[in-house]
Amino acid sequence: MNDERLAQARAWMRQDPDHETRDELAAVITRAAAGDEAAASDLDDRFSTRLAFGTAGLRGALGAGSNRMNRVLVAQAAAGFAAYLREKSRGGTPTVVVGYDGRRNSRVFATDSAELFAGAGLRAILLPRLLPTPVLAFAVRHLGADAGVMVTASHNPPNDNGYKVYLGGADQGSQIVSPADAEIAAHIRRIADADDVSALPRSTDYEMAGEEVVEAYVAATAAIAPAPAGASDLRWVYTAMHGVGWETLSKIVSAAGYPQPMVVEEQLKPDATFRTVSFPNPEEPGAMDLSFARARRVQADFIIANDPDADRLAVAVPDSSSENGWRRLTGNEVGLLLGARAARAAAGTPGASLACSLVSSPGLGAVAAHHGLDFHETLTGFKWISRAPGIVFGFEEALGYLVNPETVRDKDGISAAVAVLGLASEAHERGKSLADLLSELGDTYGYFASGQVSVRVDDLSVIGSVMLSLRTLPPQQLSGHAIASAEDLLHADEGQPSGDVLRYRLSDGSRIIVRPSGTEPKLKVYIDATADSAERASATVGELEAAVRVLLEERS
Repeated sequence: MNDERLAQARAWMRQDPDHETRDELAAVITRAAAGDEAAASDLDDRFSTRLAFGTAGLRGALGAGSNRMNRVLVAQAAAGFAAYLREKSRGGTPTVVVGYDGRRNSRVFATDSAELFAGAGLRAILLPRLLPTPVLAFAVRHLGADAGVMVTASHNPPNDNGYKVYLGGADQGSQIVSPADAEIAAHIRRIADADDVSALPRSTDYEMAGEEVVEAYVAATAAIAPAPAGASDLRWVYTAMHGVGWETLSKIVSAAGYPQPMVVEEQLKPDATFRTVSFPNPEEPGAMDLSFARARRVQADFIIANDPDADRLAVAVPDSSSENGWRRLTGNEVGLLLGARAARAAAGTPGASLACSLVSSPGLGAVAAHHGLDFHETLTGFKWISRAPGIVFGFEEALGYLVNPETVRDKDGISAAVAVLGLASEAHERGKSLADLLSELGDTYGYFASGQVSVRVDDLSVIGSVMLSLRTLPPQQLSGHAIASAEDLLHADEGQPSGDVLRYRLSDGSRIIVRPSGTEPKLKVYIDATADSAERASATVGELEAAVRVLLEERS
């Protein structure tokens, strides 16, 4: 066993305030020192690198070591972020708000952060209890804070946690973007290299936010779509997916005047084990099965689901052609419904715009054009969408929606749920359903369909090889559809979204986008088609999905 690695692990263990991860690491060190090769490999995995701090903050599996989420790593991140905020404040006293969800160690990480921020001379405000991520994003703007930290791993697996960072001021409470991420990471690295975190100054002189912050979020969100008179007989089902959304959403539903939902009791309260789902993401197969079963029993009109930190929203509608009688709408379908709602309200407003990520449905551009609004396509992530000039609505296909940019500059699954309730109520008054609204969208703006092909790999180099192959030898056609143009966004024009993305436009108006996933070992391909009917658009997507699978297999 490498003596240097053992010394590194022991030094980490000595500064760790958490007995659980200390004991975990001590056991691995003992086995590795005795010649256990598996333990030595485990130490290498834990310490050969560190979780990278980027525009998404930190996210990873819980455990001991620099390549895991733990109290040492969080302390280094908090101290580094405090140093960055003090540097930017030019002698002032920065204010930072800290929130946390119901995952393992979320409250511990949040309290550690508040103590370290206060110990560094910042004004630190800790939210009063576990709350949805959108409440933290709201609090940054509402309290006029310089920054915010949310401890959450959103819909990641149960053993993950994360550290999400927002900036106030000119950034308006949005997630960080470059160069702030690199500057913060440099401060964190200096702390990690120079200091034992047990020696960092701490203080319990931080503030606890009052309930008025939550009440202000409730009032602002309820005002998005007050219930019309005909909403009282809506029948809907809700699941919190074992997360923190229910308490806040329930208050907002009452304040807005909607009937309370019939809930999925097994998933209603925060549960860090996520015991009823294999993966706590409404997009994953099986995650909404309990919701479908509940909706069938009560003959609901629709289902609303939040992910565990309630920044995403899923919607499902009855579907007689489906095996279980229900269909989850795609993120693009919900995005176009909500985008059309926002566009109708903003029509005629100078400078108002709709925005979506470049892998989301181009149908939003058609909606914007129909209503005379500006339209912006951004890189993936709400850190970019939220910064679109004049934004009144933004979305991305991965179930993220920004419907109330005056109060929350991030995706917000709770405010989006209220907007959906408003749409469902208006449809109900006309004897229509959410599915009917989707059909009406096609009649007004054109018929759009979307699909996705994802390839998970064990070796990340495979993704790089496939991207290089596609760049070197671009395909000329797919399933008989000629490729009219090929764009490499690594070389995008100035002012356009730039990244490791390939975009193909086909002669029939379809579009294919290929990019590596930013959070998983996956290559993702996004397919969009438009046609003179919903059936033809869907058929084109199906043909292109099959052709893309063949192409990726050939290039792998």
